[in-house]
Amino acid sequence: MTREGHATVINRADYSAPAFWIDTVDLSFDLDPVKTRVLNRMTLRRNPDVAAQSLKLDGEELNLARVLVNGQGTSFKLEGNKLVLENLPEGTEPFQLEIFTTCAPVKNTSLSGLYVSQDSFFTQCEAEGFRRITYFLDRPDVMAMYTVTLRADKTKYPVLLSNGNLVDSGTLDDGRHFAKWVDPHKKPSYLFALVAGQLVAREQRITSRAGQDHLLQVFVRPGDLDKTEHAMNSLMASVAWDEARFGLPLDLERFMIVATSDFNMGAMENKGLNIFNTKYVLANQATATDVDYANIESVVGHEYFHNWTGNRITCRDWFQLSLKEGLTVFRDQEFSQDMCDGVSARAVKRIEDVRVLRTVQFPEDAGPMSHPVRPDSYIEINNFYTVTIYEKGAEVVRMMQTLVGRDGFAKGMKLYFERFDGQAVTCDDFAQSMADANPESSLSQLLPQFKLWYSQAGTPHLGASGYFDAAAQTYTLQFKQTCAPAAGLADKQPFVIPVLLGLVGSGSGAALPLTVQGSVDAAAANHLFVMTGDTAAITFTGVQEAPVPSILRGFSAPVVLDFDYSDAQLLTLLASDPDPFNRWEAGQRLALRNAITSIATYVDSTRASALNNAYVQAMRSVLRHPTLDAAFKELVLTLPSETYIAEQLDVVDPQRIHAVREAMRLQLAVELQADWQWAFETHQDNGAYRPDATSAGRRALVGMALANLCLAATQTGDAVWPGKALQRFKVATNMTDRISALQALVTSGHALAAPALAKFHALFKNEELVLDKWFALQAGAPDRNGLVLPAVRQLMAHPDFNIRNPNRARSLIFSYCSGNPGGFHRPDAAGYVYWSERVLELDSINPQVAARLARALDRWKRLVEPYRSAACEALKRVAAKTDLSNDVREVVDRALAD
Repeated sequence: MTREGHATVINRADYSAPAFWIDTVDLSFDLDPVKTRVLNRMTLRRNPDVAAQSLKLDGEELNLARVLVNGQGTSFKLEGNKLVLENLPEGTEPFQLEIFTTCAPVKNTSLSGLYVSQDSFFTQCEAEGFRRITYFLDRPDVMAMYTVTLRADKTKYPVLLSNGNLVDSGTLDDGRHFAKWVDPHKKPSYLFALVAGQLVAREQRITSRAGQDHLLQVFVRPGDLDKTEHAMNSLMASVAWDEARFGLPLDLERFMIVATSDFNMGAMENKGLNIFNTKYVLANQATATDVDYANIESVVGHEYFHNWTGNRITCRDWFQLSLKEGLTVFRDQEFSQDMCDGVSARAVKRIEDVRVLRTVQFPEDAGPMSHPVRPDSYIEINNFYTVTIYEKGAEVVRMMQTLVGRDGFAKGMKLYFERFDGQAVTCDDFAQSMADANPESSLSQLLPQFKLWYSQAGTPHLGASGYFDAAAQTYTLQFKQTCAPAAGLADKQPFVIPVLLGLVGSGSGAALPLTVQGSVDAAAANHLFVMTGDTAAITFTGVQEAPVPSILRGFSAPVVLDFDYSDAQLLTLLASDPDPFNRWEAGQRLALRNAITSIATYVDSTRASALNNAYVQAMRSVLRHPTLDAAFKELVLTLPSETYIAEQLDVVDPQRIHAVREAMRLQLAVELQADWQWAFETHQDNGAYRPDATSAGRRALVGMALANLCLAATQTGDAVWPGKALQRFKVATNMTDRISALQALVTSGHALAAPALAKFHALFKNEELVLDKWFALQAGAPDRNGLVLPAVRQLMAHPDFNIRNPNRARSLIFSYCSGNPGGFHRPDAAGYVYWSERVLELDSINPQVAARLARALDRWKRLVEPYRSAACEALKRVAAKTDLSNDVREVVDRALAD
């Protein structure tokens, strides 16, 4: 379909098996940036379960030169983006199909299919990029064996890589060379990959538990090799973890990672040849922060774990995307937690994951792009690589583990691979395997209802109330679940909601033992209550003091908890709850309650305080606590984001929210000034740099303390702490300390920020990923006097800005439009005008990136005037463009129609 064509809605209910199977694919590439020649020889056979049909192959932006069937010329026709062949051999015997095409990788700015980045060749075929390389049945349920021969100029492209194992290589005439790769495993076309260019590799040989030897390689551009040690260590840890936790070994002679700076996604799990955004490979202490190190470990793990959950077993169709992505996100979260050193570090990781879910996925569930974990329809599949598919999908998998237990989950995974290895299957197949492997579990008994998590969009609300009978020493919790209409579904059935519970004494602060009325089980510290109806209740006996309920411990289900906690109850949980998640959550609820009250009574930005004294004193207690980890303290002391605050309101005034949160920030900075100074001085010396969780937590708390001390200085005019921040910036021995000092100056609005920014650019002008941080820091700065947008426009003209590079576009444009609500939602609508300009500009270059940016105005209907009307006009301005891509068209049309 061309840009001028009509969008076609793809429905899950319309799925049908392919009329043909492709058994083998032999691809030969003569690589040239302007004209790459692709010879595709396939062995096909008719699907005996499907009535005879013509063969329709997908293709986009290809020049077709030749089509042969069993070595003979044949008639064909082109119907839009389909190559149609009708005169094919009858019966189910295999036949040979040869297709010769050319393409122009250097012109491919979409970064989908075969493209050129910094004079090297790369591919990205998920979801539908392979059709830009050759005509094919480009769908995930067609799995074939691939042989790939690459030929190219040896001087320009000395490294030639593809999936699987290298079986032959050599020199050709005219200064060219070749490499032949064979993948011993069947795969769908979206997992195909090739790389050719000037690359160097860090190599590591390992021996698996089964005694098999493997070669691990991380390929990067010359000059970046010193930044690959952490990625390699992460890969080795991933291989070891998957074999130890799930008995899943590496199944190839070698496993390769290749980094490129031009990439739409974080990384791609192509079989044996993972292609990564440089952001998730390159790291050393001078250029990468602690967050970068953690993200690299997580993403390397994620893509490696796909080798089994996504590659060995793949999706029948793209509606089943969460089959691989939700499961693999869960696996990478478990991996990251297992890599943590201690209970507190594990809890910090869980809190960070939930914060993403609640800040990004919950709004998606309530917005125009709302869809179930297993969608029912789409226009452009690229738009459904969402937090709902990934993060909410992971929570669905996590609930399965909660219901069957850790050992039961491992049994379910084992049965899943025994049944479906080498196949393309559905979410139902995975859930059924989990249930069948654990026949006595509540998951098995409740499976049809549990699977509503796959089919019903929206975030359930779990209402709860408690009653303490002092005379009878009982405590009763009553629950009610509701879920607002979403994705066109108004009448919803109740979900299965696992609720992990505990009780904390309101006077003693002690964890109370739990005995369920009518149960013969021994008293325990936690109880898992599985809610299945609209309403339910549970009573605990032997409760000797008024308790404070600790509900949804560890965030046991992706729901919104509605419990009317008093401030005193929340302060008890914050001080004493043994569950770290609910301890953090209590602090967030207190801050949110202060924010909402202040927003409702807001008069102007000169308001003296936004936080009550009890909250401030509680934060002082957390900060000074003698045993809490620094990383946990930093999380508790971080105020809810402006975006999260906005989601709690029916009508949103972005500037009022911004002003109130800034007032909260300033109040904490000023009233805890002595405590911040203590935290800074106590935690600043960490010795030699290590990116472990404990050291990273100390650096995070120091960075927070320094930012607050610089902010407090804006009230007093004190130049000491801004001066210390500048000095720390200059002498820092790692990027975390350097950029946190710079951030302290920028977010406080101090005059020293400008020379520090200039110095930072001079130091790192040749480091692409570090410059991304430089752009993002300025675009995301607190907006004072409307100066951020003019700065962003000026930065677009900077010699180092390149809108065609997705990382650079995200660092500046997305950081402003999606990450800086106070700067973006301007009363004069200039932010919305800028957004519409950039969406249209990006759509002509890279529709996937444009569509992501388009979602910055998903929730426009909840804005107060004048923002609401101005946002609507901006959306209409984009929608009026007649040649919009399907990617952007689907987003803006749904936003306007919602």
